[in-house]
Amino acid sequence: MSEPPVPDQEVDARSFKAAGSARPAPKLDPLAVRRQLRDEGLRARHSMSQNFLADPDVLQSILDLAAPEPGRRILEVGPGLGILTGGLLAGGASLTAVELDRRLAERLGRLQTDAVASGALRLVQGDILDQNIAELMTPPFEVVANVPYHITSPILHRFLGTAPRPARLVLMVQREVAERISAAPGEMSYLSVFVQFHAIVRIAFSVPREAFEPAPEVESAVVVVEPRDPLGERPRLSVADESNLWRVVQAGFRERRKMLRNVLVRQLSVPGSRIDAALEACAVDGQRRPQTLSVEEWLGLRAALEPLPEAISPAEAAALAQSARTRAASVAAKKVRR
Repeated sequence: MSEPPVPDQEVDARSFKAAGSARPAPKLDPLAVRRQLRDEGLRARHSMSQNFLADPDVLQSILDLAAPEPGRRILEVGPGLGILTGGLLAGGASLTAVELDRRLAERLGRLQTDAVASGALRLVQGDILDQNIAELMTPPFEVVANVPYHITSPILHRFLGTAPRPARLVLMVQREVAERISAAPGEMSYLSVFVQFHAIVRIAFSVPREAFEPAPEVESAVVVVEPRDPLGERPRLSVADESNLWRVVQAGFRERRKMLRNVLVRQLSVPGSRIDAALEACAVDGQRRPQTLSVEEWLGLRAALEPLPEAISPAEAAALAQSARTRAASVAAKKVRR
């Protein structure tokens, strides 16, 4: 099935229409969702970041992007009331749904008895972060999810950090996170570098607060994330080199508003002369801020800084920090006595 056209980042779900989509929008509205919750004695749990999708245009737009069809394996994270689940099953996909909330998992099992019995739906009650993805899904597979905002970063690390990775992820996330992971150099963060190292990411469309019941405090967006090497067959770096890459990137972003050269000297415990040589080799100005570097520039810095000193343990880091605080306090006390 062909991929829908790439919409502008500011496109709203109500105007987003995938090519060839002629399916009628599901019947859905906030009042219906509210009534459904009340009638079944359910409520959205703030502790689980539960905000249930209640807009038919948004639902249809997600289904158009997900493009479920017979033979396609999809992992749905947090199916909630099962509204998106029903659309994915209707498209003929082979679906595995992982739901943390026991009440909602049991309810979904009752609603989709036939799909469970036929094997079209495999329902798992539990935390997606506790699942062994390699045992749960057989590649190739895709992920579709309305991601709880407080676990967006852990979920991205889980699905992109190790193989087998999904062939594609269609994720509803907080709009601020969507903009962060798709950011260009100048607005980068550690998460931006991590996601863009592993995948190509784009914002498909924005989603207003009123598309949910209850309405969240922030706007949302649907992103499409396409891992560069889903099966882990062509790794860009060895395990050791990738570990060192993240050491360098994390070191840089610990002081993101400071000049890169000084930050790396302090955070990596590498002599300034070596940092200067690495920056020169990569044609990176040491006065730049970490958020201005591209993924390729971080990769170049990692290579130019080899070999890195051994990473110290958390206990050693804490001891060094305490020692620094003690020295600072001693200096301050001497100044007071003077």
